[in-house]
Amino acid sequence: MRSEYQQLQNWQLAEGGFFGPQEDAEARNVALIGQTVARNLFPGFANGQPVIGELIRIRNVPFTIAGVLAAKGAGAGGDQDDTILIPFETGQVRMFGPSALNSISVQAADAEQMAATSEQITRLLRERHRLRAVVADDFTIRNNNDLLQTVQGVSETMTLLLGGVAAVSLLVGGIGIMNIMLVSVTERTREIGIRMAIGARGSDILAQFLTEALVLSLIGGLIGIACGVAIAVGLSQLGNWATSIPLAAIGVAFGFSALVGIFFGIYPARKASRLDPIEALRYQ
Repeated sequence: MRSEYQQLQNWQLAEGGFFGPQEDAEARNVALIGQTVARNLFPGFANGQPVIGELIRIRNVPFTIAGVLAAKGAGAGGDQDDTILIPFETGQVRMFGPSALNSISVQAADAEQMAATSEQITRLLRERHRLRAVVADDFTIRNNNDLLQTVQGVSETMTLLLGGVAAVSLLVGGIGIMNIMLVSVTERTREIGIRMAIGARGSDILAQFLTEALVLSLIGGLIGIACGVAIAVGLSQLGNWATSIPLAAIGVAFGFSALVGIFFGIYPARKASRLDPIEALRYQ
């Protein structure tokens, strides 16, 4: 990497220093390592072991550690902390050869100039590669704005898909709660009649069955939240992805569970509250 690459990628240091134009021009054997590399190569790093000045070997070539990069976490391409950076000239002279360049990173002055910058780069590369107008590009340009729009489109599609699945799941779960409560009302008809006979009002019966439906849905919501958190954490461990589970999302899920219980519990609760006490006592 050139020294400008640090600014372009917004790399920060946890310790040590970046190498500059002099180290690059002299092709020095110095390296910057990410947090994951530091932990893997030096088990004592997590406990404060200094690693600046230590030697590591890359393709059997010794390098002195000049700095440790600050943690960046997982990105679209994987673990951003599993990284080793060396000067550009060092890579060409001592490691990969002068023709090993396979990518160039460019930063536009602002987002509005991204399209114009991409067009200028395309024209320049076609001229450098001496491509005729009828010949297709022999290179690929990736515009972060285009990638961002693609990711946003996929995210919106997944949101709609998962929203539909969630809606169907809520509907099925709500119908299940309603059916269970209707069976409960039928089986407890005599109990309801006894309660009414000793002074319970219809509103008391209504509140009782609504509460039972609410508790039933909240228990289901807790089980669903626990399963969702476990699956998210498990997938993040398997795929080495950073996982964030906002408390607001858990609160919304819990709230929807309560609303489903109340909504689908109203009909069984009203049916129970409107029973005729005499008929209920005769029920066998």
